[in-house]
Amino acid sequence: MKFPNPLIKGTLIKRYKRFLADVTLENGEEVTAHCANPGAMLGLKEPGSTVWLSPATNPKRKLKYSWELIETNDFNKKTLVGINTSLPNKLAEEAIQDGTIKELQGYETLRREVKYGQNSRIDILLDNSECDEKKCYVEIKNVHLLREKDLCEFPDSVTTRGAKHLKELSDMVAAGHRAVMLYLIQREDCNSFNLAADIDTAYNEAFQKAIDAGVEAIAYKCKLTTTEINVTKPVVFRG
Repeated sequence: MKFPNPLIKGTLIKRYKRFLADVTLENGEEVTAHCANPGAMLGLKEPGSTVWLSPATNPKRKLKYSWELIETNDFNKKTLVGINTSLPNKLAEEAIQDGTIKELQGYETLRREVKYGQNSRIDILLDNSECDEKKCYVEIKNVHLLREKDLCEFPDSVTTRGAKHLKELSDMVAAGHRAVMLYLIQREDCNSFNLAADIDTAYNEAFQKAIDAGVEAIAYKCKLTTTEINVTKPVVFRG
């Protein structure tokens, strides 16, 4: 996925009220950017960090910038991390269509944001034909938490919504469909993935129940530059 417009470099002043971030641009201008990330963003909101913003395409939008990337130096390794949680669905769609995510190949149709469950929308729904009743429901979660070298974790804060999604995926398996939980890691400096059970015990329990019910779980990481983000390869699931 290429960014539609060149990103603008700046220095993070602070992230606050969950969805706002103040940034100093290279020309000295201070701006407030939209932060499309409801999580705790542990290790990704340090004042003074180098960040990149995308300019708004809608001239009527109140906030003229969106925060996309931050440069970290965890375990003495500089890495770009994607903080925009609205991007993984598009990244996953591209990676399915180009064959990168091998576990999700062999389907004729891909649809996004399809209603299912209890007032929910599945991120991606895969199927083969109208006469084929067995569908593949794919729920996608953005991952960027790194507390241990080489290991990414999810979630970075309590997510009751995430636990609800796991139950709904289990219901789809019970109904005769396939259900896949895809963890998409927007950073390169890891080769393994696990759940952050200490951060959200309820989510961890919901995950184990979902796996027992037949829900599949896979994790893939991305390569990031200031011009594009692409899904690259799977990482080992430590669960």
